[in-house]
Amino acid sequence: MSSKPPGSPLILARCAQAAIAAAAVLDVFRAVAVQNRRIHPSAATLHTSGSVSQIFVYLMTLAVVLFLVWLARSRRNALALAPQAALPGGGWLIGAWLIPVVNLFVPRRFVLGIGRASSPAWNPGRDSALVNLWWAAWVGHGIALTLTTQAAPGSRAALAVTEALMLAAGGLLCLVIERITTLQGAAFAAPAPSSPVAQA
Repeated sequence: MSSKPPGSPLILARCAQAAIAAAAVLDVFRAVAVQNRRIHPSAATLHTSGSVSQIFVYLMTLAVVLFLVWLARSRRNALALAPQAALPGGGWLIGAWLIPVVNLFVPRRFVLGIGRASSPAWNPGRDSALVNLWWAAWVGHGIALTLTTQAAPGSRAALAVTEALMLAAGGLLCLVIERITTLQGAAFAAPAPSSPVAQA
C-alpha cells in the first residue's frame, strides 16, 4: 500500500492556529481570575478561577497536541522536500520539549531547521527573526510567570507584562506556522523540473 503523498498541512495548521490563539486569550482571563482570587478570596472568586483554569487546561492541551502534530507533519514534509536536511527524529522532536533546560534552546533550533528545509525561499533574516521573536516571547513569558508568582503575585503591572508576553508568543507562533505551511504548500505545488532525457 502506498503512503499518502506529502502536502501542505493547511487544515491542521488552521486548527493549531485557532487553538493557540484561543488558549493565549483565555490565559489572560485565567490569570486575572487567579489573581483576583488571591486578592479577594471568596467562594465566588474561587469558583470563577477554578472554572476558567480548568477550561484553559483543556484548551491549552488541545493547542499543544495540535501544534506538535503540525510540527511532526511539517518535519516529514521538510524531509520530503530536502532529504539531505539534518532534522531530528520524531521522538526527539517531541521529547526535547519535555526535558528541562533542553526545552529552553533545542525546540527553537528544530523549528528553524524545518523552516530552512521547507523551501529555498526561507529568508535567513526575516523568517529566522520571526522564529526568534516567538521563542523570546515564549521563554520570556515563562520567566515572567515564575517571577510574578513567586515575587509579586498581586502586582497588576507584573500580570500585564506576563500576559502581554503570552499573547505575543501565541500570535507570533501562529505567524511561524503560517509561514512554514505556506512555504511547503508553494514548494509542493511547484512543477517538477524537466529532466534532460525528457527534453531530448
